[in-house]
Amino acid sequence: MNTLNVELPEGFKMTELGPLPKEWEVVRVGDVFEFSRKPRNLQVSKDDLIPFIPMESISEESQSIKSWQQRKYSEISSGSFVFKNDIIIAKITPSFENEKQAILDNLPMDFGYATTEIWALHPKDKQAITQHLYNYIKLHPIRISLARKMEGSTGRKRLSRHVLENLLIPLPPLSEQRKIAAVLSSIQEAKEKTEAVISAAKGLKKSMMKYLFTYGPVPVTDAENVPLKETEIGIVPEEWEVIGIKEVIDLRRGVSWRKAEANKEGIGIPVIGIPNIKEDGSIDLANTYFLNKNVKKEKLLQEGDILFVGSSGSIRHVGRNLLIRELPENTFTYASFTFLGRVKQGKAISKFIYYLLNSSHVNFEKYARRASDGKYNFQLTQFKNEQKLPLPPLPEQQKIAFILSAIDEKIEAEESKKQALEDLFRSMLHNLMTAKIRVNNLKIDIDEEL
Repeated sequence: MNTLNVELPEGFKMTELGPLPKEWEVVRVGDVFEFSRKPRNLQVSKDDLIPFIPMESISEESQSIKSWQQRKYSEISSGSFVFKNDIIIAKITPSFENEKQAILDNLPMDFGYATTEIWALHPKDKQAITQHLYNYIKLHPIRISLARKMEGSTGRKRLSRHVLENLLIPLPPLSEQRKIAAVLSSIQEAKEKTEAVISAAKGLKKSMMKYLFTYGPVPVTDAENVPLKETEIGIVPEEWEVIGIKEVIDLRRGVSWRKAEANKEGIGIPVIGIPNIKEDGSIDLANTYFLNKNVKKEKLLQEGDILFVGSSGSIRHVGRNLLIRELPENTFTYASFTFLGRVKQGKAISKFIYYLLNSSHVNFEKYARRASDGKYNFQLTQFKNEQKLPLPPLPEQQKIAFILSAIDEKIEAEESKKQALEDLFRSMLHNLMTAKIRVNNLKIDIDEEL
């Protein structure tokens, strides 16, 4: 860094990491943290149950470990020794790049073991707190810098101990470290509470779909009074019909084109392809192609259309779909490896059919066939001819769609809140770790045990 002619804020000094407060130090990780290893005098019986943390238990988002395995000591043939309250950092690709790391603050014993593909560290003396290192390595530029120094073959690269222990970190006074950790933890806790609400709402939606497509839109207390009938697709209310899918939906494949007819310069009609159909049922208009050719009117998207993925390298993505709730100002068409469902007017309600298609009544994988290129292609003709659906009267369809839409709106609102908290965390993380925002004079309750 060129430090010439840099105007420093009052109370700051120039360091290897840039301008920092005069009372902050710059130290190596190895100066203030040590790598954990099993004590020589540790007494453990071969039958003792020891907590073991596999890589899948280490979250990319949550600071704490939510689950672990219990293994007999004699069954742990390999593993990294860890202490309670250690920070563990995944050292292998892609787990390191994906930010898999945690603080073992809720380990049920004073020690345990984890996958060999982590580094475990704890503070030396009382110069630093574990949360400070945890947060600093969360910084995107630091993570990228360390990733570039990973060693090994492609797909099996690892972060070496030497690189990690020689990483330079800013070190505020202990009291400020605790305040920084408290501020960031409060945001993280709010985000995790929001995630819990989202998880509960998704669980409610799944339960409600099962209930509504079995009993209809009736109160739970009245469910036992609903007359039911056994059909080829399972139990449904007696007044519901069971029909072939092509009786209520027109299904058609998308538009194909020659290479010369496609562009990204905005010339022609925008086309929605497989990458634009997201797993959460939303539409992503980034990287949209445009077709400079005539497209038939029936190949233009309308509000209420349902658009499906018709081909994928993964069978679970075949049939992934979204409901066109509202269209942008532009006219859109859809690509050849997608297919469209347009509900026949007067027969059904689009939202109801959308939810029904995403229920247990439809298994898209049943209609996927693997091609010679390894991709799974959807057999649309077979789907048209074989798929059966339960169909209630229109007023009941409307009620079911309304109930499930209300839950979806709650999920979307909480997802937006979660994204806002993630953005706030990233912003505060950068500003606090670079001292652009100071909390040293902030009066907040802090945990002196951190």
